[in-house]
Amino acid sequence: MTIVADSRPIDALEVTGGVDTHADAHVAAVIDPLGRQLGDRSFPATPAGYRDLIDWLVSFGTPTMVGVEGTGAYGAGLARALTAAGLRVVEVDRPDRKTRRDQGKSDPIDAYAAARAAAGGRATGIPKSRTGDVESIRALRVARNGAIRARAKALTQLKALIVTAPDTLRTHLAGLDGNQLVGACARLRPTRHTPLVPSPYAKRPPRPGRLVDPTAATKRALASLATRIGHLDDELAALDDDLHTLITPLAPRLLSLQGVGLDVAGQLLVTAGDNPDRLRHEAAFAHLCGAAPIPASSGKTTRHRLNRGGDRAANAALYRIVICRLRWDPTTRHYLQRRTTQGRTKAEIIRCLKRYIAREIFPILTTPRHDLEPAA
Repeated sequence: MTIVADSRPIDALEVTGGVDTHADAHVAAVIDPLGRQLGDRSFPATPAGYRDLIDWLVSFGTPTMVGVEGTGAYGAGLARALTAAGLRVVEVDRPDRKTRRDQGKSDPIDAYAAARAAAGGRATGIPKSRTGDVESIRALRVARNGAIRARAKALTQLKALIVTAPDTLRTHLAGLDGNQLVGACARLRPTRHTPLVPSPYAKRPPRPGRLVDPTAATKRALASLATRIGHLDDELAALDDDLHTLITPLAPRLLSLQGVGLDVAGQLLVTAGDNPDRLRHEAAFAHLCGAAPIPASSGKTTRHRLNRGGDRAANAALYRIVICRLRWDPTTRHYLQRRTTQGRTKAEIIRCLKRYIAREIFPILTTPRHDLEPAA
């Protein structure tokens, strides 16, 4: 730990903190208004450690702000604790590779870099508060997305297994798809040899008899995969019910837009966070969604390039809105025809539409919740 004394009274000194976050411990650093290093120290990533970090930080003077790396991951709990203590928290990105090559890499170095980024104005992002209904939606969507991927993987395995199944079994399942196929596979019962007589002193239940042939084993595998898909369907239905009770009262105006359903609305709410006022204007929201073109002009050439950054899940949500409106909205279809006659490709037109939709959605997301609730 490094500490540099200052001749001014502690209460009169304004300081800036920086924190490099990890799973088990956070390393904090403090600098003065001139960027001089006042001290660094490691704290456990626990509620008690958060309190000790705040007390240690305040002991150097009055904190103007605290730059924290990873406020959406390892630093989420610390960011909530700092905000609850009345400290201004700024989200800091990890240093770029050139800076790390020049200055080296260690936890204290990263903590001081976070403090300098906050003090110098390079880091200005306000982290999500993660204390309201939107955080509940995010947690449920994590489980839902995992269940969707697991179901798709199990269904792919089931269909691949049918392709190589014995002819009699493949013929029995031919022509079935979707829920009919899953139900038929779940009802399969494999043939087994007579199980061995268990010992009266055995401490575990008797094992079933040995599967007689590859057909029986394939039936057993298909039934297992189909049962797994059924359990995942039940899990998805329960999660959708919980999401419906959270999203519907939170964003009725958002759900009223054409092309916006529960899944799209949930993703856009999660992208904005519980404190959408942290987004200063609609251009910032479009950039966050990866829907704002990036200037790429040089000399006499004026052009923009595709934005491959931002929240790709939010970008995909905007894409689904565009595709829906291209199919059902006459105004959007007319726009597609007009821009096509101007020489634009369909991909370029979709990018423009995503930018327009981000502009349309932004004021709805940033309206206070009591204004979003339907009138009685």
